[in-house]
Parts: sequence; C-alpha cells; structure tokens
Amino acid sequence: MIALAGGIWLDLCLGDPHTIPHPVRAIGVLISSLERWLYPDTGKNLKRSLLLRGFLLWLAVTLTTVLVTLSIVIAAAFTGKIMFVAVETILTFYCLAARSLRDESMKVYECLKDVSEGEKSDTGHLERAREALSMIVGRDTKVLDEAGIVSATVETVAENTSDGVIAPLLYTALGGPVLGMFYKAINTMDSMIGYKNDRYRYFGRFAARADDVANFIPSRVSAVFMIISAGMMSIYTRVKSSLRRSSGEEMPYYSIIRALSVYRRDRLKHNSPNSAQTESVCAGALGIRLGGRSFYGGAAVDKPYIGDDTRKIEAEDIGRSITLMFVTEGVAVLIIYSLIILF
Repeated sequence: MIALAGGIWLDLCLGDPHTIPHPVRAIGVLISSLERWLYPDTGKNLKRSLLLRGFLLWLAVTLTTVLVTLSIVIAAAFTGKIMFVAVETILTFYCLAARSLRDESMKVYECLKDVSEGEKSDTGHLERAREALSMIVGRDTKVLDEAGIVSATVETVAENTSDGVIAPLLYTALGGPVLGMFYKAINTMDSMIGYKNDRYRYFGRFAARADDVANFIPSRVSAVFMIISAGMMSIYTRVKSSLRRSSGEEMPYYSIIRALSVYRRDRLKHNSPNSAQTESVCAGALGIRLGGRSFYGGAAVDKPYIGDDTRKIEAEDIGRSITLMFVTEGVAVLIIYSLIILF
C-alpha cells in the first residue's frame, strides 16, 4: 500500500524524467533489438514464419521483463523493509504515465493557445502543435487543422487514461511492480509492432492480440471510473458556475447523462475492442465528436465517429480531458484502497 501510494505520488510530481534511465525505454530497446534479429530477410516472409517469430519476440520480451523485475524486487527484499518499499515505489512510479501524458498533451494546447491569441503567425504555431502531437500519436499530423489536432489529442488522453494510467495501476495493485512491468511490456510491444501494415500484419499480430486481452477488463473498469468522474465534475462545474453566475463567466461543462448515453452507443465503435471504451465516455462527457478520417503512413483510414458534435470542439477540451483523466485516477485510487482495506 505504501509503495503504491508512493509510486502514484512520484508520478504526479515528476512524470517521465528524460535525464535518467527508464525501464520502459529499455523494454523498447529490447524489442527493437529482437525485431532486427527475428524479422526474416526478404524472400522468407511467410505468414506462418512471421506469426511464430512474432510470438517468440513477445515471449522473450515478457519473460525478460518479469525475470529482471522479479530479481530486483527479491534482491531489495533481502536488504530490509525500507529498501524493499523504496524499490517497489520507484518501480511503481515507472509503471504510471499520468503526469507525462498531461505534460505532452499540454504542449499541444500551449501551441494552439498561441494561435488563438495571435501572438505569431497561425501557420507557425499550428506546425508546432502538429510536431508536439506527433510525439504522442501514431497518425500523420501534417494534414490536421486545429480541430483535428484537438480531436487527436483528446482521443489520445482518453485512450491512455486506460492504457497508461488505470490499467497499470490495477495490475500493480494486484501483483506489485512485477505484474505492472509485465503489463507495460505487453503495452509497449503493441505500440511498437502491433500495426496492421505490410511489415507487422503477421509479425505483430500476437503482440496486438495479447494487448487486447490484457486491456479487456481494465478498459471497461476505466470507463466506469470515468463515468463516475464525469458525474463528479458535472456537480463541481455546476456549483462553481452558479457561484460565478453574477460575473458572467462560463464554466466548462461535463455531463454524466451524455457520458452514459454515448458509452452505451459507441463503446465498440473501434477496430480495437478496448480503445472506444474510455473515448466514448470522454466524448459524451464533453459533448464533442471524436474519430473520423485519419492518415497513417499516407494512407487514409476512416474510423467511425464517436460522440455527438453538440458543440464545436476547441483547444480547451484538451485541458478538460486531462482533468477528467486525473479525476478518474483519483476515483480508481480511492476504490482500490477501499477494497484493500476491506479485504
């Protein structure tokens, strides 16, 4: 309990420190190295061979991650309780990504804010926003206008509320940093090789399917937590709006009714069985529409629309989605600790 709380606190305070080694980056290096070794040369790209080699990569990465993490935890346990808790705290911190997701998303918002304020040329700031967005999404960003940039950023925050925050939090709460790192290895492989393009259609299929399985329950639990959070934010903004009504200031509005309605209707409108779970809640809560046409490697991909365009999407929706993410994490922490105390 102490290590879990400490890891959450470190993540909220520090985020992803780029100046020190990070286990997830090490996992990424391992994946890239194994891919170069296992991916067959031209002329040997048989379907069965690619599937087998992709499975071997997945197995090697997950086993290595679990064994290394377990060794570190066991070694720390032999040095005493204080070191054991400290090591588990740091490893838990490495599993979570709420602060990093907030920081990277707000870089996009700051560029768009400069555009709206007209401090410099809109073209220059939009280009910076596209570059900042390209750091957190896999789609082509050069073709996006301002609304498209905001939509892509909100989608990323909503989806990663599950993948980067709630799912690793649940796995770590269940099995400590060993299970948390096991999940991070699965998720990292999906983000690197789990694509349906010519190179990874078969080689990355097992990684993609494993990620679907690993996130099946967490994505749905995350959606429930986010619906609760939408209700809490709805009450908060209504109260705050009523207090400021005399000043004429308009407050951002969240709706649990819309969140529930859009979730029931759109939660499966995605190629992935999990991605639309939290995306639909976020879109409904904010009253915006996500999805539509995107470009990957120059090829157009038409995704189903999620949510309703009850109002025009705006840059402030990035901040609202981030707020919803943090409240969702708070709800998750309260529920997890309540269950730990009870059982």
